[in-house]
Amino acid sequence: MLVLSRYKDQSIYIGDDIVVTIVDVRGDRIRLGIEAPANVPVHRQEIYEAIQRENAEPSMARGEYRPRRPEAMKPCSADYEFKLR
Repeated sequence: MLVLSRYKDQSIYIGDDIVVTIVDVRGDRIRLGIEAPANVPVHRQEIYEAIQRENAEPSMARGEYRPRRPEAMKPCSADYEFKLR
């Protein structure tokens, strides 16, 4: 795991396509702005895990476990902000 210190309005680049910017810092909470291509799903951890559980349920009922690929994940609404290029 890479651990970095950043100040407000500073960014981190992930590859050539994804930019994570520190938007606000309040106490022990930060707000992130994420710029990513439209084909890259961006989810909070708890939302991602819920999607994985939901996608696995139909195959688990048949006695098999085969999680779907990320592009097959259902879109969801969440309370975070991000920008798509």
